[in-house]
Amino acid sequence: MKISNPAAFAKHLFIILAAALDILAIGSFMRINNNPDKAIMYATYSFLMFVDAAAMLICAFWINKRKKQIHQFAVIVLALNIILTIFDQFGVVDLLFVLFNAFTLYVLLAFREEFFSSG
Repeated sequence: MKISNPAAFAKHLFIILAAALDILAIGSFMRINNNPDKAIMYATYSFLMFVDAAAMLICAFWINKRKKQIHQFAVIVLALNIILTIFDQFGVVDLLFVLFNAFTLYVLLAFREEFFSSG
């Protein structure tokens, strides 16, 4: 695969992931009315998805800094997303989320050297 600017490409992937997480978090909040007995669970899931989206945005806007720590943080965030999603109830949305995270992780790892170059 040939990507002319892996950092810019990764930035866009992270923004898409953050937007998807925000949509899912809002959807979880909306489920509270349908099942008030699980309000705390849905609110907790929503909060965690918003935190994850914030981490994705940090990755998106700092990945161009070409620093090893930012790259490592991004890899850890993506790996945790993949692992934690697999151990939850798994459906089609989860599969798509895991695949998108895995693709973004692939971009970060396959073009690792280009994230640290000075150009």
